[in-house]
Parts: sequence; C-alpha cells; structure tokens
Amino acid sequence: MKKYIALLALVVVLIGLLSAANYWWQNTSKPVSNQREDVDFLITKGSSAGKVGLQLQQEGLIRSATAFRLYVQLTGKSKSIQAGEYSLSANYSLIKMVDILSKGPIEVWVTIPEGLRREEVALRFADGLGKKDKGPFVEEFLSSSKGKEGYLFPDTYLFPKTGTAQQVVNKMLTTFDNKIEPFTKDISPSSLSKNEIVTLASIVERESRSDSERPVVAGILLNRIDIGMGLGADATVQYAVGTAENWWPILSKDDLATASPYNTYRFRGLPPTPIANPGISSLRAAIFPEESDYLYYLHDAKGQIYYATTLAQHNENIRKYLGK
Repeated sequence: MKKYIALLALVVVLIGLLSAANYWWQNTSKPVSNQREDVDFLITKGSSAGKVGLQLQQEGLIRSATAFRLYVQLTGKSKSIQAGEYSLSANYSLIKMVDILSKGPIEVWVTIPEGLRREEVALRFADGLGKKDKGPFVEEFLSSSKGKEGYLFPDTYLFPKTGTAQQVVNKMLTTFDNKIEPFTKDISPSSLSKNEIVTLASIVERESRSDSERPVVAGILLNRIDIGMGLGADATVQYAVGTAENWWPILSKDDLATASPYNTYRFRGLPPTPIANPGISSLRAAIFPEESDYLYYLHDAKGQIYYATTLAQHNENIRKYLGK
C-alpha cells in the first residue's frame, strides 16, 4: 500500500511539474505584443544562441531568453541561426521567431580580405550573397568596377541578398574614400600621385606578410624607383599572367619574360595601375614608407623576411634561407 501511495505521489508530482512547465512555456513563447510593427534586428558574426536570445529579449521581441535558448537547443536549430539583418515583429511567437532566424537573414555579412583582385572580389560577393547564377553578378561587378582596381576597399560588409553588383561596387568605393580621407593632407606633398600611392600599396599588400614589414618593403620599392632600378616584384607579373584557374600562380621563366607593362622585371617604375585591392596598413605604408638603405628582400619558407643592401648580400640570403 505504501509503495502504491509513493508511486501515486510521484505521478502527481510529475504531472504538476509538467503542468507548470507547460504553463511557463505557453506564457514565455507567446508574442510580446498584439500589434504588428516590423523592426530591423541585427545578429553580429560569432553571436551564440544565448546571446541572440538575450538580445531579442532586451529589444522587446520575445518574453524569455531562457525559453529561446532551450527551444533552439532542443530542436537543433541553434546552428541554423546565421549572422545578418532580419525583419522581425513583437507580435511573432517565439516559435515563429526561431523559424525566421533559422531560414537565414535578409542581409548577410560578406568579408573581403586584403590583396584580392577585382575578379576574386566579385566571386566572393556572388558566393557571400548566395547568388544562384553567379555569372551575371560577376559580369556586372567587373563592368561597374572597370578602372577601379585598388579602390575596392577590403572590409566586412553587410548587404541584402538582393543587392546588385553596382550597389556593392559603390559601397566599396565609398568605403575606400572614407578610409583614405584622413591621409589626404599627407598625400598632397608626396612625390607620388594618389593613384601611384594606391599602386605602390597594392604591391606592398601582395609582397608583404606582416604589418611590421610593410613600411620597410614600401621604402625598398621607392629606393629602387629613385635609382632607376626595376622593382622586380613577382606580384606584378602574377597580375599580368594570372587566370581564373589561378590568379596568383607560381611564376615560370617564360612568365618573367612576358612583355606586359605589369612585368616589373622588364619595365622600370610602377605598373600602369594597382594590381590588387590593398588594406589600410599597406596604404599607410605607401604614404609613410620607412627609410632604409635596403634594395632587396625575400621571405623564407616560414614567411620570415630578410633584407639586403647589395646584390651580393641578397644572393647570400637566397643561398642561406631558400637553399638555391
């Protein structure tokens, strides 16, 4: 009899707990408001489900961050929530809110790293914006950005999935202008034009491995220009001979002999245009190069850079660090 009473008591307790849990869920999952008012809701990159839930609660879009976190974990939807911008309303239930967030944002983050050429940037955006037919987008991007190599500023951008290539190009050009504007007064007295500085920065971007070496490399390239010596920068030749299969190929002897004006082994001075889109560190290095007597540099297999003032020293570095 005692066992029966104990079992009955346990059943009653379980029913009570389930009832309480159901009551809590019904109250915490229902809409905050009966009025439809769409608001923009931004999920930043790297936000956890818990952080998103807390943000939703703080902005008055859900009743309980705890209920949100438990629901997305139990349903396995926590990994489906993506960074980006959404259109939400406080009259959505928690379940509807999660359903919208798990389908993906109306706007998405697209990151463009430093040192890419236009063709690579176009494809990154086509992929990032989820364009099913990438061809037309890439074609429009290349048409809209013709003559703008070097000015498509590398950054992390938030764009609607429906964004056009023209909108993307305009935003990147505007961002470049905003980033370079603080240095306008420093560019004016320079012996180089703005386009020459951007061109130099683009070479520095491709030829350097770290921010600390960029001003030194910029200074070396300028030293070569000052004495009428060819730049001899592999990146400029890669720009000339690169194809969609590999925009930055390992160079052959034939490549180094190409007659392109971008071949800085054959033609002295800067190439006609930038060869990539540099970041702010390379632009700053081109504007504020570090003075030195160096004329040569190379990187070993680990990316460590070595400088030299004479060809003999440079050849010794090649032998010592590259084993050639």
